[in-house]
Amino acid sequence: MKKETGGHAFPDFLHDGMTLRDYFAAKAMQGLLSSIGEWTAGTKGLEFSDTVAEDAYWIADSMMEARK
Repeated sequence: MKKETGGHAFPDFLHDGMTLRDYFAAKAMQGLLSSIGEWTAGTKGLEFSDTVAEDAYWIADSMMEARK
């Protein structure tokens, strides 16, 4: 299943820019990492960075859904 990307965020005349989904994920990751003392990695058995990235996109997908 292809994920909805929300189009491009910050496009200019030379570049498309990142997708809105990527922008949301970057902001979510920033929030997760800034509160690392209160947040713990999931139990998926993945490396810590993989877990943070997956969680960030999970949050981004929720944000995309909330926009509908």
